[in-house]
Amino acid sequence: MEIKTIGIIGAATFGPSIACLAALYGYQTILQGVSPELLEDGTLFIRRRLDEGVVDGSITPQQKQKALANLATSRSVEDVCREAHLLIEAAQEEIEVKLEIFTLFDKFAIPGAILATSSATISIIELAEITFRTENCVGMRFRGWLPQAGLLEIIRAHETSDATVSACAAVAKRMKRDAIVLRA
Repeated sequence: MEIKTIGIIGAATFGPSIACLAALYGYQTILQGVSPELLEDGTLFIRRRLDEGVVDGSITPQQKQKALANLATSRSVEDVCREAHLLIEAAQEEIEVKLEIFTLFDKFAIPGAILATSSATISIIELAEITFRTENCVGMRFRGWLPQAGLLEIIRAHETSDATVSACAAVAKRMKRDAIVLRA
């Protein structure tokens, strides 16, 4: 599946950083948050990051405008699931929250969608096992922020398919990240 739209679940902490990268590198990007305040804060964070990039010369004003045009927000995980080819869970580090999000991913995501977590503390294996799409589940840990080169760790669960890893590696390349594939 070609990834055109990326949905990021979680407008606090890491979600806005990932959304900023996705939008900057040309993906239709949907940032989800549970409240209008979190979405506003996340959007302001993205605008500040893009402004900083323009000031330091790492991006152009045109790139900033294109990134903002690629960005949308939603308060509904279900709605994001119905549109995104890649769903990245970036919510708080609580297993119950992440399990609930992966249950929603499994139920509402479009066929073939990749279900990812950015978690550094909760295993993708544990999250994948509650889905009927284990081959589409992966960990994606972003290191470094835009637009300078950074790293994207792609963490395979036991049943993660080669196609899923390849699609995530293509995202890393487009975002100018070095991809490292690890096993959970």
